[in-house]
Amino acid sequence: MRDTFPEQTQTPLDEERYRLFRQLSSLLTSEQKAWVAGYLTAQLSSAVSTTAHEATADEITILVGSQTGNCEELAEQVHDLAAERGLRTVIKDMGDYKAPQLKTEKYLLVIVSTYGEGDPPDNARDLYDFLFSKRAPSLKHTQFAVLALGDTSYEFFCKTGADFDQRLEELGATRLFERADCDVDYETAAEDWMTSVLNVLSQRTLSVSEETGLTPATANTAALSPYSRKNPFSAVLLDDIVLNGRGSNKETHHYELSLEGSGLSYEPGDALGIYPRNAPELVEELLEIMHFNGDDAVSSDGKARSLYEVLLYDYEITTLTRPMLQKYAALNGNPKLEGLFDEAHKQDLADYLYGREIIDLITDFPCADLNPQDFIDSLRKLPPRLYSIASSLKQHPDEVHLTVATVRYQSHGRRRHGVCSTFLADRVGSETTIPVYVDHNKNFKLPSDPSAPIVMIGPGTGIAPFRAFVEEREAVGANGKNWLFFGDQHFMTDFLYQSEWLRYLKSGLLTRMNVAFSRDQAEKVYVQQRMQEHSRDLYAWLQEGAYLYVCGDEKHMARDVHETLLGLVEREGGMNRDAAEHYVKTLQKEKRYQRDIY
Repeated sequence: MRDTFPEQTQTPLDEERYRLFRQLSSLLTSEQKAWVAGYLTAQLSSAVSTTAHEATADEITILVGSQTGNCEELAEQVHDLAAERGLRTVIKDMGDYKAPQLKTEKYLLVIVSTYGEGDPPDNARDLYDFLFSKRAPSLKHTQFAVLALGDTSYEFFCKTGADFDQRLEELGATRLFERADCDVDYETAAEDWMTSVLNVLSQRTLSVSEETGLTPATANTAALSPYSRKNPFSAVLLDDIVLNGRGSNKETHHYELSLEGSGLSYEPGDALGIYPRNAPELVEELLEIMHFNGDDAVSSDGKARSLYEVLLYDYEITTLTRPMLQKYAALNGNPKLEGLFDEAHKQDLADYLYGREIIDLITDFPCADLNPQDFIDSLRKLPPRLYSIASSLKQHPDEVHLTVATVRYQSHGRRRHGVCSTFLADRVGSETTIPVYVDHNKNFKLPSDPSAPIVMIGPGTGIAPFRAFVEEREAVGANGKNWLFFGDQHFMTDFLYQSEWLRYLKSGLLTRMNVAFSRDQAEKVYVQQRMQEHSRDLYAWLQEGAYLYVCGDEKHMARDVHETLLGLVEREGGMNRDAAEHYVKTLQKEKRYQRDIY
């Protein structure tokens, strides 16, 4: 083979080709050697050509940090809009991104969400920590822009995006365009940001090419159905079953909706977005205390409509947020209300926002000369509510199932009602359709290997996606082990989907199940205690390659479960704290520790 691969090579390409060939030659026949030689020559030549092209191209990197998938969708939108302008972009998940590569970026667009109390998404944590460490490089050759997603009902609205924006500037990067902070009704603000940023980038000389992080499943789904967040499908309610027994403190419903004719598809781990309608009695009460006529015309999205209609369908009239409070304070002029925004009264502001709604604000601080249009302009759009899908499409064609806890409580002397949960429970009848769309979440997915074991931790309605997981594994004949941790208040009244889990245990599809019913004994017991009790087996499963999933409340349950996981890894693995944290981070990087938390 010396005449095919000469010993004395003249170029880097020849040297690399020869090195690869020598590694393979002892394993191949003469004919195979000849074929491989030709193949490697073609492939390596192509690689050098591509590298030479990329070296001269100005590439825009779109870095995505997301907990539920909204940021990924926006990144795909930026990518498509950029391609229309002849701009070359590449989408990169923050969880897969090599942090030291930051110093090589020329154009950087960051799209990142904030969840909980100002926390970065799980897949953004390592990059976030790197940026604020001593290892963060100088970025004086980088130009950037940040699109931040958040929820103004939380105190630290868009904090992660603001932190990225500030830190990139501190490291010497130049801002292409001002950061946009988007609330839950983010579409318009996000599109305005995209247009402005791409206008700036279009003024640079950028080469045309396409490269994207889109998965085939996402691209195909978008092409199959005309329905989306912007154009929801009108679903019909097929069934409504209360899952709790008589005497329960809770009201949890199992809903089955028809997707027939929609073309919508979903995978276990996805969520269903629902556009609810406000309670008519609350709309009437607001109109009465403000002395407004519901027939008055107001402008909404550039169209004239009745005040009653837009309050019922279009605007958030319950959740009291800081931005809404600020707008109303400017209209009201009450010194006490305006004083809440002084830094010295920060806690007073937090105390006022907690447990109150817009109707409390109007009652506490009436505004005699407020006009309907100004009031509408102070409100944010009524956002869709997302619910983890509790069914497998393979088991229930043209249907989607949900597990929803109806929210009813009392605070500050008033009865309160969850907007969407009571819309479903109280106001959806045989003639009422439900506007829905599928919210894809690539960060909460079953392993591609059907033989991989999985561990599912889902107390309360956090059980929803795991019903979908187990149904899916049954449908595809997956032979991997399945272990479920479930918790709620009482065994007799709150064991959601009990008969189904018992059937799965009997059939062997569900390998193990551990439950924690917190109010059935003097000392409260939660799922994290059950994890500790079975820590040796749980660690053994992880060592075998198990995937660990957590769904539910972020503020308490998910944090406690995470801390318990670190502790059991530390104990059962004989590790110190740093090593345990590294172990868990590795699980996250390998997509073997995924969380759907809210």
